Amino acid sequence: MFDAIKGLFGMDKTDYAALVKQGAVILDVRSKSEYTSGHIKNAINIPVNELQNNLSKLKNKDQPIITCCASGMRSASAKSILQNNGYKNVHNGGGWISLNNKL
Repeated sequence: MFDAIKGLFGMDKTDYAALVKQGAVILDVRSKSEYTSGHIKNAINIPVNELQNNLSKLKNKDQPIITCCASGMRSASAKSILQNNGYKNVHNGGGWISLNNKL
């Protein structure tokens, strides 16, 4: 949740474009229907409520992962799930439209 608040106040200084150039995975955790209605090119869609059971789709726990959703709340939850499962380089990108503008 703190990540979402930081984003609202412009405190997030993460260079998402650089992370993508370094091979970051963009993980969109919205529902399949939300994802289908629009998403970041090459983003992987695993809805947050299905993430725990689909961690095998994210094989490299050291690879940068940028989570995104509609507003930043579900992506914050996804970041926590990933970190609790040993993923080391996870960033909450917040809302996908805002994130897309930063790439």
